[in-house]
Amino acid sequence: MKKCHITFQLNGMTTEVLVNPNQTLVRMLREDLGLTGTKYGCGEGDCGSCTVLFDGEPVNSCLVLAAQVDGHRVTTIEGVADGDKLHPLQTSFIEKGAIQCGFCTPGMILSAKALLEKQPDPSELEVRTAISGNLCRCTGYQKIVEAIMATGKSACGCSTTDEKKCCGED
Repeated sequence: MKKCHITFQLNGMTTEVLVNPNQTLVRMLREDLGLTGTKYGCGEGDCGSCTVLFDGEPVNSCLVLAAQVDGHRVTTIEGVADGDKLHPLQTSFIEKGAIQCGFCTPGMILSAKALLEKQPDPSELEVRTAISGNLCRCTGYQKIVEAIMATGKSACGCSTTDEKKCCGED
C-alpha cells in the first residue's frame, strides 16, 4: 500500500508524516507520533476518549483518516498546556477533583476548550451539551461541569463570590 505524505499543523508546529491511506488519525497520533494523551477507546466514535481539535472543532479522531488532516490544524491534549504551565482548564479539573480515572479527561478538556473559545461564560446546559459526546464511566459529570464552568468564569475575570456580575451580567 502506497503511503501518503501529509503536512499539517500539530499543536502549533508544522508536521510532516507518511501515513497509510486507511490509517485513522488516532492511530497516527499514538503510534507514529507518540502522542498517547489521545486515548483509544471504542474505535466507533461513541465514547469521545479520542477527541482532538480539528481546525478548532472537537472530532473523534478514530473516525477521521489521518490523510484528511493534510493542510489543517490539529490540537491534542499535549498542545493545550503552555510548556510546563497547565491550561486553566487542566488546573480547574485538578482543583475540582474532575480527573477521576483520567481516561476521558483529555477528550473532555478538548471539548471544553472548544466550547470556551466560542462561549467564555457558558450555561450548565451548554457545558453538558458540549461534553455530551465524551463518556465518563467513573462517577459522573458534576465535577467536570463545575470545572469547566469555573474556568469560563475565571477567563472572564469573574470571582466565584460575585457570579451575578460575571461576563457582563448585571
